[in-house]
Amino acid sequence: MTTEPTSTHDVIVVGAGVTGLTAALRLTEQGKDVVVLEARDRVGGRLSTESHGPSGQESDFEVGGQWVSPDQTALLAMVEELGLETYPRYRQGDSVFVTPDGAIERFTDDLPLPAATNAEVDKLSAALEKLSIELDPDAPWDHPDAAHLDSVTFQAWLEAQSDDPVAVATVGLFIGPAMLTKPAHAFSALQAGLMAASAGRFEHLVDADFILDRRVAGGLASVPAALAERLGDRVRLSADVTRVVRSEEGVVVHTPEGALAARRLILALPPTHVSRIRIEPPLPHRHQAARQHTSFGLVIKVQAEYDTPFWREQGLSGTGFAPHLLVHEVYDNTNDVSERDTGTGTLVGFVSDLRAEEALTWSDDERRERILASLAAYFGDAALTPRTYVESDWHTQELTGGAYATSFDVGGLVRWGSVLRQPVGPIHFGSSDVAGLGYQHVDGAIRVGHDLAAEITAALG
Repeated sequence: MTTEPTSTHDVIVVGAGVTGLTAALRLTEQGKDVVVLEARDRVGGRLSTESHGPSGQESDFEVGGQWVSPDQTALLAMVEELGLETYPRYRQGDSVFVTPDGAIERFTDDLPLPAATNAEVDKLSAALEKLSIELDPDAPWDHPDAAHLDSVTFQAWLEAQSDDPVAVATVGLFIGPAMLTKPAHAFSALQAGLMAASAGRFEHLVDADFILDRRVAGGLASVPAALAERLGDRVRLSADVTRVVRSEEGVVVHTPEGALAARRLILALPPTHVSRIRIEPPLPHRHQAARQHTSFGLVIKVQAEYDTPFWREQGLSGTGFAPHLLVHEVYDNTNDVSERDTGTGTLVGFVSDLRAEEALTWSDDERRERILASLAAYFGDAALTPRTYVESDWHTQELTGGAYATSFDVGGLVRWGSVLRQPVGPIHFGSSDVAGLGYQHVDGAIRVGHDLAAEITAALG
């Protein structure tokens, strides 16, 4: 059955995350006729702020991405352009490291590991730092040793350079569970290098005071909300694109409500989600294969709100690390007093990769009990009884599928990485998953959105 388009535009954007909205705004500023189609009933993609808590005493929780670092200049510029404000993450006091035998070690600088292990951590970190500087995040496959680096797992690469299992696990945590949300044996050393290079250098990625520097007042989801406000009725929600017919002249995009035509199309979607849409004629084999070799990681973001930020009274910052615990890292996530201030205190922690897989086999009550017990290992029994408990559920959402971003399987980055951003006729692709600098962050989403707008402006003339 064919459906005649009800309207014709210069550009249709599928996906109202930050990439799609940024591209749409820039194209609109160039005088292009743009419409944005979003399957969800909200904008923002993997950014969302939700209200939870006792009736009449709700607090806001960022269940998606939330932090801004000093190197994320594209995001910082966008925040300023949109008239938004930021505030610093709370970090006064000591951090906590929980040893495998359950002892609590307070620290301010280096992890309180044995001297020999810290030396091995430094050695492995130096190797990753060197790789992150050598790699071009926009073309990691061009590195002289890319083929080899992409053929070995990150775990094997670490173990080849150190026989200290604690050092290997510690450095592996920074890239695997903490960022790609996959075990270190599930992706290549080259993919790990890209993750490090995307932050400018590895040392930026491991410094919590750098990578988790600031938050946006009202939540990071305020960025897509403000972008959508500027675009107005060009953004159409609950418009699920099911089919695209492409030709030399452009595209016809089909939704349950009807069809629209355009000269150019942006699929501002994760690579894994392009296949949700039937494209006719089908994408070339290399494009299909490239997306089949990517996948999301798995992470449960947990936030526990308490009547007071009790850890501060103990001289603690709320920051904690324990590679062996269910919750491998935790931070003070209390909203700034300028927001909806309840006088409460919030901790945010992460359950990732293999531990998250296991945790999702437990009942909701058992998972909550075990996660809170893990928080109590850091901060004592007071952490067992929050007033509000919130878990993210990206893994259950068809339109998300996981977090934080997609990455390639071993060997996939060299074979297929360069394909993901190549246009196919009138169709262009992009999201934070294919960014170089700012990869898997909102900063990368903005950069890709700008690139797409420039690419299409040049193509349309």
